[in-house]
Amino acid sequence: MTNWMGVVSRDHVQKGVRLGIAQVNHGKRTPLERIRPGDGMVYYSPRTTYPDGPPLRAFTAIGRIAPGDVWQATDGDFHPWRRAVDWWTDAIDAPVAPLTGDLELTSGPNWGYALRRGLLTLSDADFATIAAAMGVPERVSAYPGG
Repeated sequence: MTNWMGVVSRDHVQKGVRLGIAQVNHGKRTPLERIRPGDGMVYYSPRTTYPDGPPLRAFTAIGRIAPGDVWQATDGDFHPWRRAVDWWTDAIDAPVAPLTGDLELTSGPNWGYALRRGLLTLSDADFATIAAAMGVPERVSAYPGG
């Protein structure tokens, strides 16, 4: 299993959690095809709303990719690619600042630049640290291989 982090504004994350889906890079298919059922998924939200909302800089959703394939949705004239996710809805937002010294993700001097890719892999240790900060550490070990 692999753990992933999508970079998405909190308003879009909240919509995805309500719908039980993950969507990254403005609905592109290719990034989602790298993700597999059982993989961990975390969203980091640099802002509250897209595109110019107030800064947030927090982890805003966490869960596991559900069984099934990538599919294309219809949202008006927008046709984004999506994946089903079992979101841990009892998780709380976790600001990144208190975690920067504990995460491999933030260990480099220009770690924020990597966020521009929109989808990154996370180590198992970072996934567990983020889950603990979000109040759901027990969920990580509840999955086979987690």
